[in-house]
Amino acid sequence: MKLIIKRLFQKIGLDISRYAPNIYDSTFISIAPKGNVKGNVLLSYRVEPFLLKPDEKIPNSHTNYWESFQISKTFLDMGFIVDVIDYRNRSFIPGKNYSIFVGARTNFERLVKSLNPECINIVHLDTAHWLFNNYASYARAIALQRRRGVTIKTMKLVEPNLAIEYADCATILGNKFTIGTYTYIHKPIYRIPISTCNTYPWPEDKDYHSSRKNYLWFGSEGLVHKGLDLVLEAFAEMPDYHLYICGPIKHERDFEMAYHKELYQTPNIHTIGWVNTDSPEFIKIAKNCVGIVYPSCSEGQAGAVIQCMHAGLIPIVSYESGIDVDSKSGIVLEESSITEIRKAVQAISTLSSETLKGMSRQVWEYVRQNHTRERFAAEYKRVITHILETTKKAEHRTNII
Repeated sequence: MKLIIKRLFQKIGLDISRYAPNIYDSTFISIAPKGNVKGNVLLSYRVEPFLLKPDEKIPNSHTNYWESFQISKTFLDMGFIVDVIDYRNRSFIPGKNYSIFVGARTNFERLVKSLNPECINIVHLDTAHWLFNNYASYARAIALQRRRGVTIKTMKLVEPNLAIEYADCATILGNKFTIGTYTYIHKPIYRIPISTCNTYPWPEDKDYHSSRKNYLWFGSEGLVHKGLDLVLEAFAEMPDYHLYICGPIKHERDFEMAYHKELYQTPNIHTIGWVNTDSPEFIKIAKNCVGIVYPSCSEGQAGAVIQCMHAGLIPIVSYESGIDVDSKSGIVLEESSITEIRKAVQAISTLSSETLKGMSRQVWEYVRQNHTRERFAAEYKRVITHILETTKKAEHRTNII
């Protein structure tokens, strides 16, 4: 399959850097399997992995780049021709019959309306339902406004969509929380464990005594949505505890201005900025910290947390982060209040070095068993095989508005 893609790249000379801003509307890639062809699959997800040069690596800034590639590989290995478009492509109109359509929530409804009736439509969900997500994000912004007298414009909103209504079934990155935001529709929803961008060896020489009061906040855009404001306020009240912040702080200037004192003028808070997870700097930071604090208000499954757990960091996370945390290896926040965050940090830090090492080891082993690329690939193939064996298209689709 890699040879097929390599030849395809060489034949059409794709180079993402040469494309105009409308790349997402103009890109269509078709990949044929080896051997007999069973049918056609349309995949609408991340197109970037399919535009790389043969010697370029798939970006590791988010798990969905590799996951999009792996989804295509699953169907190629099963004997399907895979046609790939980007989920932001708003001009593509299907020109042939498809056996299966797999798409992200964006653009899903429009594409389903143009597909042949017998096509099995599978939505790939990587967030909580947009209504819950947006409600929770606005609630966090309002709470901040009332608490600090500041209005933050930058929020992590999901566009309104009817993807689950138009799907026959769904795959989902998340846990019971995430799935629960979709169960109103009464359709089959299959859980897939999010993958990870990097794995790390067990940090055998980590000093848990010196790191016991050091914590990391690690995330991308949507700083209020992901609770950085709450974490900053909690640590500002705990001068003996240190917080390291890795994220695109300068991309959200209104947040940076509102929390300038905490970010840059508070001795126990260290604002680092974005750090690549495959860099020595990230490994050094993780080795210096005992845990990650991540009180997000809504996720599919927080890949940033999974990545930090691969580095052995003990999770202090919200229920809405979509992460399964055993009570013996971390803390799930019930309210994600500043007081609760402070108490959770203090509770972890009072444990013995031996206990902290054991918790860290349990976290590290858990994600290596449940959140790897190999596990994602195996579970996705198992789920797709089950869907193909059990799904029968109704003559008239229900729950479509």
